[in-house]
Amino acid sequence: MSISVSKPRTGHGFGGLVYFALTITLSVYFSFSAVQGDYGVLRQSQTAGEMQSLIPERDSLVADLAKLKNLTRRLSDDYLDMDLLDEQARSVLGYVRADEIVIR
Repeated sequence: MSISVSKPRTGHGFGGLVYFALTITLSVYFSFSAVQGDYGVLRQSQTAGEMQSLIPERDSLVADLAKLKNLTRRLSDDYLDMDLLDEQARSVLGYVRADEIVIR
């Protein structure tokens, strides 16, 4: 009877090590992206804070837009406000009636 001694397999451990390293690397990458990436948790909270700080500016711009729409409508062909037209002609063009006195 002969006894044969087999060598231990060394290639099997290297494949497992590569698989383990790749798994850990991908897990770290995706975890980092989920927290600090472009669409991560921190970016979403920062965006929500920016949105809250911009709401008053948006409301101010909406009010300005409504005012400008009203002035535009009052100077349109369908509805002409003569007082507004007179005011605009005086301020923009510097018109003065003959019976007025200008003080500068």
